[in-house]
Amino acid sequence: MGDERPAQPVNPAKSGLLGHCPRCGSGRLFSGFLTVKPACSVCGQSFEFADSGDGPAVFVIMIVGFVIVGLVLFVELSYQPPVWLHLVLWFPLTIALAGLILRPLKGLMIGLQFKHNAQEGRLDD
Repeated sequence: MGDERPAQPVNPAKSGLLGHCPRCGSGRLFSGFLTVKPACSVCGQSFEFADSGDGPAVFVIMIVGFVIVGLVLFVELSYQPPVWLHLVLWFPLTIALAGLILRPLKGLMIGLQFKHNAQEGRLDD
């Protein structure tokens, strides 16, 4: 159990972004905020292959950094608020945006690993 692919293929992007099993699309992928379950409770697919590493964090840094820096520059050039107001505005917004998109991006990377049968790199002898 857990090796056969479903008859109806699941969209890995959609299932990953929603935090669902990349094989059946029904079971939950996460047991905590970012903790991946050992296996799907619906189809039994093992999630031992799931190793997203630092990939999601890199995308979060790029996306959130682009948005926040753009907003900071706009506000600074338009209103010139004091530095303390920048800290009060941007620090919580940065944390909130990063928290909102980290889990879906981790699920997306795991879904794509499943779809493409990605494995750890190894050298041929």
